[in-house]
Amino acid sequence: MIKVCSSTIINIPLSDVWNKIKDFNGLPNWHPAVAESQIEATHAEGAVGCIRNFSLADGSGNIRETLLAISDQEHTLTYNMLLNDTLPFIDYVSTISLEEVTDRNQTFAKWTAQFTVSDEQAEYWKNFVADDVFLGGFKALEDSFLK
Repeated sequence: MIKVCSSTIINIPLSDVWNKIKDFNGLPNWHPAVAESQIEATHAEGAVGCIRNFSLADGSGNIRETLLAISDQEHTLTYNMLLNDTLPFIDYVSTISLEEVTDRNQTFAKWTAQFTVSDEQAEYWKNFVADDVFLGGFKALEDSFLK
């Protein structure tokens, strides 16, 4: 089992960051790897059980993820990735959690995941998720407020 944890300080107030993160269909608004996204008709957008289906900006395919849990009180969002042909991830479950940095009006952001892979490149995929997906996503999220 691969375990990934990336964290950072985002120089934006918690409420603003949470409003973007909790929009389960809003990845194209801040994550550079995502071109477009839609919620499938199984559940209402933002409801536990809804499935987002998004295309990758590099054209390599689509990924489908299910919203497993969301808490406005705890500022956490948990989702899983459904099996796909784009990435070799199996049993992928991820959580984004946010906390207020009270003395600076900033946000402490943490993104974790657990998964296995169907190829022999576990270390590559661990680093890819930690650096490109998570930390790259957090940097782009912060930059999205400056535009």
